[in-house]
Amino acid sequence: MASSEPETTAYDQNIVVMRHGDRMDNFDPMWIKTAEKPWDPPLVENGLARAFKAGRIFRTLLPFRIHRVFVSPFLRCVQTASEVVAGLCAVDVDANGKSSKDVIKFDPSKVKVSIEYGLCEMLNKEAIRFDVAPKDGNFRFDVPQLESMLPSGTLDPSVERVYKELPQWEETVTGSRNRYEQVIKALADKYPSENLLLVTHGEGVGVSISGFLEHTTVVEVEYCAYSELRRSISSKNGLITAGNFEFGQIDHELNELLYKFRLWSKSDPPSCIDENIVKKINLIMPWVLQGARRKRVPGQASRAACAHADGGNLCVPCCAPCLRHAF
Repeated sequence: MASSEPETTAYDQNIVVMRHGDRMDNFDPMWIKTAEKPWDPPLVENGLARAFKAGRIFRTLLPFRIHRVFVSPFLRCVQTASEVVAGLCAVDVDANGKSSKDVIKFDPSKVKVSIEYGLCEMLNKEAIRFDVAPKDGNFRFDVPQLESMLPSGTLDPSVERVYKELPQWEETVTGSRNRYEQVIKALADKYPSENLLLVTHGEGVGVSISGFLEHTTVVEVEYCAYSELRRSISSKNGLITAGNFEFGQIDHELNELLYKFRLWSKSDPPSCIDENIVKKINLIMPWVLQGARRKRVPGQASRAACAHADGGNLCVPCCAPCLRHAF
């Protein structure tokens, strides 16, 4: 009897890289004066609500399931991850629910969460002012306490971190960017059969774009903005082969539709917008950079579509409903 050739299994792996929600010190400048850890602000209420909404959007609009979440140990990121995971795992939510407090029924088996030091903020004066950083350069995180903030049953204590400890204070900007790129690749390689959500800081989201999308410079990343990386995976005889990361997946037709949206002025919208176009735009919005502003290198065509132009930078709203405000 002739032996059958082992079948090759092929699929896509998706990596979503997201910034934390609205941080306290940017809304209450007096908070720092009395804070025990002025370098580690929590989220404001709107930040919690924004993160929870992002989780609900991920669950309903992303064309794939999030299996595993990795999060920076900074408080604002852990709080963001907690709200996002609550949104992802909620089975029943109050009709007017705005945060995890409004979740009526919850299924913790849907997502597993772990803290990853490699996703932490840039530990240098470019990201953290000297007057608020720890005097000895030692950022003391109470990891068990942070883990207790995650939704019950979602913590995976068996995971080994890529970075066993925090980077050293005053790491270089280039060094921190290399770190973000390295940890994104390492986590993806460690879990090739799973789709990942990485909750980190603005620079981390920026690197997830500039590190994998040629001729693109990120100049601003909004709260809870996120990017999506995708690569093909094939498995045969237990051997896994991974392709290169690509930034989202937009076919030519839909890219052209988004380009037309960018050209339409917010103050002078078209008199009639094809409903089918709006549906297509809404369908692919989760597949492109959400809420981050990017600058094109002169002379280079942009591969990433956007809803409107603003001062030479490219911008995509953070969720489909925002698109209506771009007209």
